[in-house]
Amino acid sequence: MNQQEINDRLSENHKSFVGFVTSLNEQQFEYSFDNKWTAGQQLDHIYRALRPLTQGLALPKFLLRLIFPKSNRASITYESLVQKYTAKLAAGGKATRRFIPAPVSFNEKNELCKKILKLVARLSTQIDNFTEEELDIYILPHPLLGKLTIREMMYFTIYHAAHHHEQTKRNLI
Repeated sequence: MNQQEINDRLSENHKSFVGFVTSLNEQQFEYSFDNKWTAGQQLDHIYRALRPLTQGLALPKFLLRLIFPKSNRASITYESLVQKYTAKLAAGGKATRRFIPAPVSFNEKNELCKKILKLVARLSTQIDNFTEEELDIYILPHPLLGKLTIREMMYFTIYHAAHHHEQTKRNLI
């Protein structure tokens, strides 16, 4: 995927998830199937994942180079990244502490949805500050997947929203 496709999919997947959660009534929003995360907690988890990413990408490029080494390999494809992530989950991988959501009340729904969409818009702007080549050079740490290029991190972020959207739908049935 190129930058435009990344930005389009980021926006599309997050808007779709937020739209779905927005449509839920209070009982659905706060429902927990088999001790799984509620729709509100799924939403909070996505917010918790987006926030540090936008903070990291706000750093000047020279700081990114100082903090994280340059990638020494080509970025993997979206499909390969999804496969890697699902394999980690199947092997028992779970969200680390800072990404585990707190309980979220129905009254917090709209504000949390707005915050997510705002972060996604910021993320799209930040991606536009990198060249296609730079998306494959700079790396960022992922708590489950290790070091990812920025392009791979965007692939993860795209999939992550869709993954939690599907989990939320499945948990309501």
